[in-house]
Amino acid sequence: MFRNDLVDQEDPVLASHTAVAGGVAVPQYDLELLLADRCAQLGVDVRRGIAVKGVRSTGGDLLADADADADADADVVVETDAGELTAGWVVAADGGRSPIRKQLGIDFIGTDPELVGYQCIADFDDTTGLSHGWNWTPRGVYAYGPIPGRILVARFGPQPEDRDAPVTLEELQEVVRDVIQTKVTLSAIHGRATRWSDNARRVKHYRHGRVLFAGDAAHVHSPFRAQGLNLGFGDAVNLGWKLAATFQGWAPAGLLDTYDTERSPIADWVLDWTRAQVALMRGDERTKQLRRVVGDELFTVPGATNKMLAVSSGIMQHYDVADDATAPVGTTVGDVVLTSGRRLADFAHDGRFVLVDRTHDGRFADAVQHLSERIAYVADSAADMELPSLLVRPDGIIIWAADQDDEPASDDATKRLDAATLRWVGTR
Repeated sequence: MFRNDLVDQEDPVLASHTAVAGGVAVPQYDLELLLADRCAQLGVDVRRGIAVKGVRSTGGDLLADADADADADADVVVETDAGELTAGWVVAADGGRSPIRKQLGIDFIGTDPELVGYQCIADFDDTTGLSHGWNWTPRGVYAYGPIPGRILVARFGPQPEDRDAPVTLEELQEVVRDVIQTKVTLSAIHGRATRWSDNARRVKHYRHGRVLFAGDAAHVHSPFRAQGLNLGFGDAVNLGWKLAATFQGWAPAGLLDTYDTERSPIADWVLDWTRAQVALMRGDERTKQLRRVVGDELFTVPGATNKMLAVSSGIMQHYDVADDATAPVGTTVGDVVLTSGRRLADFAHDGRFVLVDRTHDGRFADAVQHLSERIAYVADSAADMELPSLLVRPDGIIIWAADQDDEPASDDATKRLDAATLRWVGTR
């Protein structure tokens, strides 16, 4: 676990992203409430408690036609236990055991699990054999507390024969005793115990005709460090505006395909990161020494925890959005505060691109005037002369930047701006 006392909140990378600089994690429950409230404001019809069974096409064989024309008249029918839903496009976000992914025969590439994990709130007849916090043993790892009765235990070894079967009190007790190596007795489980593994896989391709994959349906991995939510959320914000542009008819050629080319490498990185985490959890003496080196020596080096926090939070991810691009192009924009006191994000609520023009003469206004319905132009001429002008995608990715000292007569910055808008924003 990251130690807050080793985080330098003045670090410029963290400081430019206040959500990361101000804390290590945002509770998932709080985030879900925020998203649900936003959906309600937008009039989104959210239907809960409905199980997805599969998909089919209204024209042609969806199973065979992975490269279905995006302009075809055929729709996708989603089959659920509450009836059928028909749509032009479907985003399959139906979980790690996605019925849609399995039905379409999508390759799910990666590595098999090494451990089985469990988590629940339980009653213990005697807790003298349990230690609070994280504990490593030759058989695995467990964490007891901080909520009374809360136990998380992970055991290296074979997988259960039926991973879909409910976790029984007997199964959980056997695993706890095996990992802790003491005869701890459980008398009851409160609610439902969960079972999971470090199965690390992703879809070979994020798009199958008019069906796209996101979230756990697109990738699975161990839940340690809670990176699955960030990864799935990144899928959503990357895909959302591209799918909207395609649906509305203004998407530049190949825009939707960049969802796959941009998100696949990010998923690969997260899977490798989680595999490394699991490797550090093994209970043998050599891994124990490795944990000591990483945790007690490497992480205490000034800046090391900052780097790990920045990397694991996702703010250091990078997309190849321009030829011969230099920083900050391709990175996630930070919490940009404008001279007026407003934030860049204030201009992004309607889903448009945002151009922050920091030149004294507003020289980039004419280059985007014809695209005002897709680009919000923000003049910030009194800004710090060291700060560059920026063009930011709806998902917060910087796709163009120009330093204040760029020579106006060369028109190089304007040419690069034209190239960026043509590639990502399209024409009027």
